[in-house]
Amino acid sequence: MSRLLLINGPNLGILGRREPEIYGTDTLADIEKAVSEEVADRGWTVTAVQDDSEGALVRAVNHNPDTVGAIVNPGALMMAGWSLRDALAAYPSPWIEVHISNVWARERFRHESVLAPLAGGVVVGLGSYGYRLAAKALLHLVR
Repeated sequence: MSRLLLINGPNLGILGRREPEIYGTDTLADIEKAVSEEVADRGWTVTAVQDDSEGALVRAVNHNPDTVGAIVNPGALMMAGWSLRDALAAYPSPWIEVHISNVWARERFRHESVLAPLAGGVVVGLGSYGYRLAAKALLHLVR
């Protein structure tokens, strides 16, 4: 059975109660379930990792090279997560960057991602549904 890697960075472990006016009320467990449902027909399972530490996310990328692809919400690491960027540059499968909020409609410091140029695509501003869209994109990209 093939595995999809689902990476969530700092502060995403408190989804559902973290600024619901920005991030909605879905929890990370809700999102993991939705992604699992989206890829189940292909026979994929989801390996989900959330950590507030960049090092733990780097380890998750580096120790899962056999996954078919990844969905990555780096949170604020999108702006300065250089070691995560390096790990994703070496990741052998396609991956999609996801952000729940529209980062370009927010503070200026959120307007540039150091990761996005490496991603197979970016989904921004569609709430937790963006994870489902990223899963659909990976189903299309991975034959």
